[in-house]
Amino acid sequence: MTTGAVLDLTQDPVDLTAALVDVESVSGGEAPLADLVEQALRALPHLEVVRDGNNVVARTSLGRDRRVLLAGHLDTVPTADNLPSRRDGDRLYGCGTSDMKAGDAVLLHLAATLPEPAYDLTFVLYDNEEVEADRNGLKRLVETRRDLLDADLAVLMEPTSGQVEAGCQGTLRVRVTLPGRRAHSARGWLGDNAIHAAGPLLTVLASYQARNVEIDGCTYREGLNAVRIDGGVAGNVVPDACTVVVNFRFAPDRSVEQAEQHVREVLTGYAVELTDAAPGALPGLSAPAAAHFIAAIGTTPTAKYGWTDVARFAALGIPAVNYGPGDPNLAHTREEHVEVARITAAADALRGYLS
Repeated sequence: MTTGAVLDLTQDPVDLTAALVDVESVSGGEAPLADLVEQALRALPHLEVVRDGNNVVARTSLGRDRRVLLAGHLDTVPTADNLPSRRDGDRLYGCGTSDMKAGDAVLLHLAATLPEPAYDLTFVLYDNEEVEADRNGLKRLVETRRDLLDADLAVLMEPTSGQVEAGCQGTLRVRVTLPGRRAHSARGWLGDNAIHAAGPLLTVLASYQARNVEIDGCTYREGLNAVRIDGGVAGNVVPDACTVVVNFRFAPDRSVEQAEQHVREVLTGYAVELTDAAPGALPGLSAPAAAHFIAAIGTTPTAKYGWTDVARFAALGIPAVNYGPGDPNLAHTREEHVEVARITAAADALRGYLS
């Protein structure tokens, strides 16, 4: 999109997706896109718009007896030679097409074209979802403008391939430190190789038997994996230290404290340091607002693999679900794309529900 351009939120959501993708918005660089989104929303007389940093919130105030919130993040992971967007038959390619500018486009199109919805609506476009939690724009809104997030149901436009994905896994990371003793590699027997000491630890992780946990008919599969290993100081030195970062994705029936305890039990005998953690969210499908949404969309809910901001809404006592046109398996890939038909289907389904 060229400098000075404006977003037409009333255009076909497929074309709007391409327009959003063409404004690069890697985490931390969302300002140009947030500016365009704010400008387009402020042009709509039925919406009150609030700008908070690079968060943009728009709300109706129609006096309805129920409020539905739709949220999507503006940022993407770093590009991989996949901008600008390009159309190839029934697919739209480009960084962020699936995660989650297709969802953002549906959200923004509905904001522009539903001036008289059946419910009061809140639309939240936020920054820094793809990076560390402390930078997350929705987290900042929870802390500073909690009032803007009041709702009876929150719909996160995360990529779900057009299915309703309930709740989310919790996640934590620990750093395991393996000690050794330095020596010249020509006389390695005089030292104790810390990198070699990682072998038994990796065997423990490779043989880990993950739980499958069914909650409200949704099956969550846990996973414990090494995601980073560091060690070594020079090409001729036996290393005296090695660290392995381990990520645990846990079912939402565990608290963070229970998950940490489990990891420490699995890694008994190792020096384990918790570096970050976020709780999961239970499906919450028994909440009337969630049940009504699922019935209206007409799909069977499944578990959400991965962590999403539904957990923030769950912590606030607000029922929340994941629903968006993108494919989660394509998120963050070089060949990221979205099926055009899924964008149209999501817009139609949500329009029917909100009308």
